[in-house]
This record gives sequence, C-alpha cells and structure tokens, in this order.
Amino acid sequence: MSTSSPLTLPNALTLLRILAIPFFAIAVWYGHHWQAFILFAAAGFTDLLDGLIARAFDQRSDLGAVLDPAADKMLMTTAFILLAWRTQGMTAPIPVWVAILAISRDLVISFYAFASVDRLSDSVFHPSLLGKLSTAMQLIAVSLGLLFNALGPRPWMDPFLPEMYWVVAALVLASGIHYFLRATRAAAA
Repeated sequence: MSTSSPLTLPNALTLLRILAIPFFAIAVWYGHHWQAFILFAAAGFTDLLDGLIARAFDQRSDLGAVLDPAADKMLMTTAFILLAWRTQGMTAPIPVWVAILAISRDLVISFYAFASVDRLSDSVFHPSLLGKLSTAMQLIAVSLGLLFNALGPRPWMDPFLPEMYWVVAALVLASGIHYFLRATRAAAA
C-alpha cells in the first residue's frame, strides 16, 4: 500500500540526495576526491535508508516511486560523465566508452518506458535480477573509482580496474538486451 502524501521521510532523504548532486559534481570537477567519495557514499546510504524506511513504516508514495529512481539515475549519470571526463588529479578515470554505454542504455530504456507506459504493464518496467546486478556493478565501479582517485596512484589497482570496467560494460549490454526482450514478449502477449 502506498501513501498519497508526498511529505514522507523517504522522500525527504531522496530530495537530500538530489540536492547533494551539484556538490558531488563540484568536488569531482575540482579534484576534491575524498569529498566526492564521501558525498557519493552518503548518497548511497540515504538511498538504502529511504528504501528501508519506506518499506518498514509503509511510507511508500507515488512521488517516491518516481523520485527515487530519478535521483539514482541523476547521481550515476553525473558520476559517469565526470569520472570519464578525467578532471583534476584523477588517477582512476572510467573509460569514456563505458560511461557512454551505461548512460545510453538508461536513456534508451527510459524513452522506451515513457513511450510504452500506456501499452505495457508496470511489471515490465520493474528491474530484473540482471538489471539489479548491472546497477550494483556500476555502483561498485563508480565507488571504487572515486576511492582510488582519493587514494592516489596505486600500482595494484592498474590491472584491476580495466577488468572491472569490462564486467560493467558486459552487464550493461546484457541487462539492456534482457529488458527489451522482456518488453517485446510482454507487448506480444
């Protein structure tokens, strides 16, 4: 059951996460990597917390159902763009092609969902296990990229990061394909 009131603690936490995005972007842009890492980690914590509170205290709302994933996408898109941009003092950037794949997949799925909302059931738009795995791997990659940038050059991370980015790219592609196969089957039914 969802509440109709938009004034819930989970929604306030989500708005706080959205308000943190410009400060996160400024920290990354100007090479304040520890601050960027801390802001990203805090945003991740509020994302976890708002979901737990919404479920535990039945504070789910229609606004939260839209706002929470939008906040996540805004934060991740900002992180991918700036970590691929290779700003000041960055020792662990995300490859541009990985950022383009991740952002493009999200944009295509969002546009498809928007265009198909009247034809397909809501269940088609819920993330699959593969989609959740892709998102988790993206979060891990961005978090580690931010942490490694804060730590500075480390020889042990050189072979680790490229393989991680290949896994991110593979999961992004696989989850995108899976999403469209699932949507196509639902549309045909």
